[in-house]
Amino acid sequence: MRVNETTGGPRLSALKGRQVLADGVYDQVRTLIMNYGIAPGDRVNIDEVARELDVSGTPVREALARLESEGLVSRLPLRGYRVTELLTRAEVEDMYGLRLLLEPPSAAKAASVMTDAHAAALEAEMLSCPVAPDDDSYDDYKALSAHDARLHQLILHIAGNAAVEQAFDRTHCHLHFFRLAYNQTSGVAALAEHREIVDALVSGKPSQARKAMINHLETARDRLLVRM
Repeated sequence: MRVNETTGGPRLSALKGRQVLADGVYDQVRTLIMNYGIAPGDRVNIDEVARELDVSGTPVREALARLESEGLVSRLPLRGYRVTELLTRAEVEDMYGLRLLLEPPSAAKAASVMTDAHAAALEAEMLSCPVAPDDDSYDDYKALSAHDARLHQLILHIAGNAAVEQAFDRTHCHLHFFRLAYNQTSGVAALAEHREIVDALVSGKPSQARKAMINHLETARDRLLVRM
């Protein structure tokens, strides 16, 4: 069994019971990719992963099919799967360019249709991640990344444009940005920016919500690009 070069321990933990059938294997393989247990561009050894998890190859292949839909792995003809490369600088700029087209007007629309129920949902999401993580490990930062994705998706949902929601979902942008940046100390700033957006939304101020979203997206983009 290979070991994690960072911790010295096994890369994966064997799963037990019904958990092996779907989500457990998927979560473990995704964690392996996010923690660079398999480097970007490397082939995924299905037999080795199955052996480490003490499962058959079937749930591993099912997990890889899910990860392919998220753009974290790609299928190689007659050779299985490989982990996708990290986004390039140009790809980061393109993806944020798309987000800047979609999300600021959606934030303005969401503010204009704000209800008590919407406000409660936004505040509940903010409470789901009240503080930034102390460590820079994947396990700590994945909660912040999940919150970030949920908040942006919620705002788009409140705005009520299903086509924009679907376009955003298909990018899986949070997963790809996370691979580049989860070990950066940007959590405190990101949560503060989220607070500004939510305050503007809950107050029913479209112009302020649009401006807060633009600031958040441009700042997040620049935080990534400066490290590339």
